[in-house]
Amino acid sequence: MTISKTSPTIPTPDVEVVTGQTVDLEPPWRIIIHNDDVTPFDFVIHVLKTIFRLGTDIAEHVTWLAHTTGRAVVCARPKSEAELLVNKAHFAARLEGYPLRFTLEPDA
Repeated sequence: MTISKTSPTIPTPDVEVVTGQTVDLEPPWRIIIHNDDVTPFDFVIHVLKTIFRLGTDIAEHVTWLAHTTGRAVVCARPKSEAELLVNKAHFAARLEGYPLRFTLEPDA
Protein backbone atom coordinates (compact mmCIF):
# COMPACT_ATOMS: atom_id res chain seq x y z
CA MET A 1 0.00 0.00 0.00
CA THR A 2 1.30 3.44 -0.89
CA ILE A 3 0.31 6.59 0.88
CA SER A 4 0.11 9.67 -1.25
CA LYS A 5 1.54 12.81 0.25
CA THR A 6 -0.69 15.03 -1.86
CA SER A 7 -4.10 16.01 -0.65
CA PRO A 8 -7.12 14.91 -2.56
CA THR A 9 -8.62 17.46 -4.86
CA ILE A 10 -11.72 18.98 -3.36
CA PRO A 11 -14.05 20.58 -5.85
CA THR A 12 -14.83 24.19 -5.05
CA PRO A 13 -17.72 26.24 -6.35
CA ASP A 14 -17.01 28.99 -8.81
CA VAL A 15 -16.79 32.20 -6.81
CA GLU A 16 -16.52 35.62 -8.32
CA VAL A 17 -14.36 37.92 -6.24
CA VAL A 18 -15.09 41.60 -6.67
CA THR A 19 -12.38 43.94 -5.50
CA GLY A 20 -12.39 47.65 -5.09
CA GLN A 21 -15.92 47.80 -3.73
CA THR A 22 -16.77 48.74 -0.20
CA VAL A 23 -19.93 47.81 1.59
CA ASP A 24 -21.27 50.32 4.07
CA LEU A 25 -22.60 48.46 7.07
CA GLU A 26 -25.32 50.07 9.08
CA PRO A 27 -23.93 51.05 12.50
CA PRO A 28 -25.41 49.11 15.42
CA TRP A 29 -28.04 50.57 17.75
CA ARG A 30 -28.67 49.40 21.29
CA ILE A 31 -32.13 48.17 22.16
CA ILE A 32 -32.96 49.24 25.71
CA ILE A 33 -35.74 47.71 27.82
CA HIS A 34 -37.30 49.91 30.50
CA ASN A 35 -38.76 48.74 33.78
CA ASP A 36 -42.42 49.19 34.60
CA ASP A 37 -44.51 48.07 37.55
CA VAL A 38 -47.15 46.27 35.48
CA THR A 39 -45.61 43.86 32.96
CA PRO A 40 -44.99 40.42 34.54
CA PHE A 41 -41.51 38.90 34.53
CA ASP A 42 -42.73 35.82 32.64
CA PHE A 43 -44.10 37.94 29.80
CA VAL A 44 -40.91 40.02 29.54
CA ILE A 45 -38.77 36.87 29.44
CA HIS A 46 -41.07 35.38 26.79
CA VAL A 47 -40.71 38.51 24.61
CA LEU A 48 -36.93 38.56 25.01
CA LYS A 49 -36.70 34.89 24.06
CA THR A 50 -39.14 34.84 21.15
CA ILE A 51 -38.68 38.25 19.53
CA PHE A 52 -35.06 39.06 20.42
CA ARG A 53 -33.91 35.41 20.36
CA LEU A 54 -32.12 35.56 23.71
CA GLY A 55 -31.41 32.38 25.62
CA THR A 56 -33.29 31.75 28.85
CA ASP A 57 -30.41 32.70 31.16
CA ILE A 58 -29.67 35.94 29.30
CA ALA A 59 -33.36 36.86 29.06
CA GLU A 60 -33.76 36.35 32.82
CA HIS A 61 -30.62 38.39 33.51
CA VAL A 62 -31.73 41.28 31.28
CA THR A 63 -35.19 41.24 32.89
CA TRP A 64 -33.74 41.31 36.41
CA LEU A 65 -31.26 44.04 35.51
CA ALA A 66 -34.05 46.22 34.08
CA HIS A 67 -36.16 45.56 37.16
CA THR A 68 -33.41 46.53 39.60
CA THR A 69 -31.78 49.41 37.71
CA GLY A 70 -34.66 50.78 35.64
CA ARG A 71 -33.28 49.80 32.24
CA ALA A 72 -31.03 47.27 30.54
CA VAL A 73 -29.44 46.69 27.14
CA VAL A 74 -31.17 43.85 25.31
CA CYS A 75 -28.86 43.65 22.28
CA ALA A 76 -27.37 45.76 19.48
CA ARG A 77 -28.56 45.50 15.89
CA PRO A 78 -28.49 47.63 12.73
CA LYS A 79 -31.05 50.42 13.13
CA SER A 80 -33.60 49.05 10.66
CA GLU A 81 -33.55 45.62 12.31
CA ALA A 82 -33.65 47.13 15.81
CA GLU A 83 -36.69 49.24 14.90
CA LEU A 84 -38.47 46.18 13.54
CA LEU A 85 -37.76 44.15 16.68
CA VAL A 86 -38.92 46.97 18.96
CA ASN A 87 -42.12 47.38 16.96
CA LYS A 88 -42.82 43.64 17.23
CA ALA A 89 -42.19 43.70 20.98
CA HIS A 90 -44.42 46.75 21.50
CA PHE A 91 -47.17 45.14 19.42
CA ALA A 92 -47.00 41.89 21.44
CA ALA A 93 -47.11 43.83 24.72
CA ARG A 94 -50.05 46.00 23.63
CA LEU A 95 -52.01 42.91 22.56
CA GLU A 96 -51.71 41.68 26.14
CA GLY A 97 -52.42 45.11 27.62
CA TYR A 98 -48.90 45.70 29.02
CA PRO A 99 -46.96 48.97 28.89
CA LEU A 100 -43.62 47.24 28.18
CA ARG A 101 -41.29 49.80 26.56
CA PHE A 102 -38.14 49.58 24.51
CA THR A 103 -36.05 52.43 23.11
CA LEU A 104 -33.06 52.72 20.79
CA GLU A 105 -29.77 54.53 21.19
CA PRO A 106 -26.63 54.56 19.05
CA ASP A 107 -24.02 51.99 20.05
CA ALA A 108 -21.03 54.25 20.60
